[in-house]
Amino acid sequence: MYDIVFISYQELSADENYAALKLRFPMAKRVHGIKGIHQAHIKAAKKCFTKMFWIVDADAIIMDDFNFDYVVPDHQLDHVHVWRSRNPINHLEYGYGGVKLFPRKLTIDMDTNKPDMTTSISSKFIAVDAVANITAFNTSPFEAWRSAFRECAKLSSKSIARQNNEETEERLAVWQSKGRDQTYGKYAIAGANAGREFGLSDNADLKLINDFDWLYEQFSKHTI
Repeated sequence: MYDIVFISYQELSADENYAALKLRFPMAKRVHGIKGIHQAHIKAAKKCFTKMFWIVDADAIIMDDFNFDYVVPDHQLDHVHVWRSRNPINHLEYGYGGVKLFPRKLTIDMDTNKPDMTTSISSKFIAVDAVANITAFNTSPFEAWRSAFRECAKLSSKSIARQNNEETEERLAVWQSKGRDQTYGKYAIAGANAGREFGLSDNADLKLINDFDWLYEQFSKHTI
């Protein structure tokens, strides 16, 4: 029904995950190597021909029972839809890293100055209460750290539109404490702590969390 686009940058498991996606959904497209998260999604939207389009992140492993067959009612064609994903380190299940269904035109015209890309497309948002994928971001120390840093900086700064503060604090606590025994779990916890500190700091420039070169510098300072 809608175009599917897989977005990757430097993720170690990207080729493997894209091959798995193509095996089940041969018409899936790919955007690779575009610097800037907003810019990559704009590029993805421009590759599509349907009013809505699916986004699959490079670290997403799609659940066997998820089929990209959701049909958006006409009155919700200007809504952002986000499915839940399962975190392999701390087992949280919410929209972080989940499969997304975006309005094409609004994505092309999005505000690129907002740090949280998903909530910068439309003020109308639907959180779909179903798990579409595992967000397997723990493929290296840096990727685990970077993912946790980015998410916890957004959570702690309260920069995500319409977030529930009590729920946010609960998620932050889990990110900062659970899963040390999982693959690269200690790096995810370290990234969560550093990201929370950054998000709470005075005059933090949250746009930096989308600069992967800057993130690697921070990773090196905190872990090496």
